[in-house]
Amino acid sequence: MTRRKFSREFKVEAVRLVTDRGVAVAQAARDLDVAESVLRRWIRELTATPSTLQLDLHATARQWPYSRNLHCALPSCA
Repeated sequence: MTRRKFSREFKVEAVRLVTDRGVAVAQAARDLDVAESVLRRWIRELTATPSTLQLDLHATARQWPYSRNLHCALPSCA
């Protein structure tokens, strides 16, 4: 089995689901098909320096074309 790699934009958007939109970590992890521990690590890493996360969030919102689709695809966001 090959180890999956996720882009920084994907990680930031996943963290936003939990931090900004209030989706539970367990639900977001299931919806994104990642382990809860992985998502929790991303949250810990990306929120360690809030100013960096804010910059990433703004850049991601402009650059990542799937952010709207990701949000709408989640059953918990419907």
